[in-house]
Amino acid sequence: MNFSAEKASRKWPVGAFRRGGAAMVTAAVLLCLGMQGGPAEAARRAPSFPWDDLFGTRPQRPHKAVRRSAVPLPKPRPAQAPAATHAPAAAHAPAATEPEPPAAETRSPAAPADAAKPAEPQLSACRQALTDEIAIAPSIPDIHGAGGCGGEDLVRLEAIVLADKRKVAVKPAAILRCKMAAAVADWVRTDIAPLAQSLGGGISNLDNFDSFECRGRNRVAGAQLSEHGRANALDVRALGLANGKSISLTDRSVPRALRETVLHSVCARFSTVLGPGSDWYHEDHIHLDLIDRRNNYRICQWNVYDPLPEVAPLLPAERPEQAPPREVAADASKTDASRADQGNADHGRASDGKPDATRSHDAAAPDRSAETKPQPTKKRRQSRRF
Repeated sequence: MNFSAEKASRKWPVGAFRRGGAAMVTAAVLLCLGMQGGPAEAARRAPSFPWDDLFGTRPQRPHKAVRRSAVPLPKPRPAQAPAATHAPAAAHAPAATEPEPPAAETRSPAAPADAAKPAEPQLSACRQALTDEIAIAPSIPDIHGAGGCGGEDLVRLEAIVLADKRKVAVKPAAILRCKMAAAVADWVRTDIAPLAQSLGGGISNLDNFDSFECRGRNRVAGAQLSEHGRANALDVRALGLANGKSISLTDRSVPRALRETVLHSVCARFSTVLGPGSDWYHEDHIHLDLIDRRNNYRICQWNVYDPLPEVAPLLPAERPEQAPPREVAADASKTDASRADQGNADHGRASDGKPDATRSHDAAAPDRSAETKPQPTKKRRQSRRF
């Protein structure tokens, strides 16, 4: 291609350069005027570009003044209107008058602890019913041991309060479920207290042989978990009276009527009652529990034995004088020997000293007749149908 000065006007018109120069002069003039008129005037007259807001270089325009309108006031209250009820003063108090919370540096250190305090657990119906007027039984934490041992809603039964405010101590204190402790307290208050009162002095303590213990039944290794392991059983050995005496429930010297009365009372209240006669593990105490079985099945195994007979005297009584004389027995060994010798001589020999052939022949005759005689057959009885 030939680029010459003569053909330059065809590709780049000279008018374009003139218009570009004029535009540059116009921009310079506007810039000078903007600097003289102030920043506000320059911002109003300066050309805007779409990318000015991207970098925050575009000045913000002043907002127009907000025109406020007059708020209408309510009409006055008519004279015949009923009197208005005054609300509490706290409801009309302005929000600005509420005390501000203390600063972080002035807040007491006990404030976070009070706010984080957990709520107290709700008491069960049994725990609410087992008050201090019935039994001294403080609550203890739940026990969750190995193999399912323990339970919830546990108490430490220390004493039972009777209707006349006397206390029957549980020695030692028994760890039981609330329902089991309530059943024991009701049994002592209703059945045992009147019975002991008739014996003299009333009941003073309850001999606790065993209560909560994480073990199998009868302490056999590998056996099913006992109700003692669930804190749902109590072993009672004796009842202590106010006069200092003790009544063992398994002692055969105790009157039978008394032991039978206790038997009927416990079998009517508890699901399981084991005593003497059930197995040799319960020969010296009474086992009570409240296990739940199908169809409300109960077990009452306690044999109330009769009292033991009186011991006989060591020496026999003297023989009375009017008794007949005692016969002296002969020597039995000599008498038997003489009788045997005499029988053998009479059986084997005749009067002349020779063997008796006729007697031997007669003795052998029954044998032959036994061989030839037919044996009787046994007849079968025909069965009849009615």
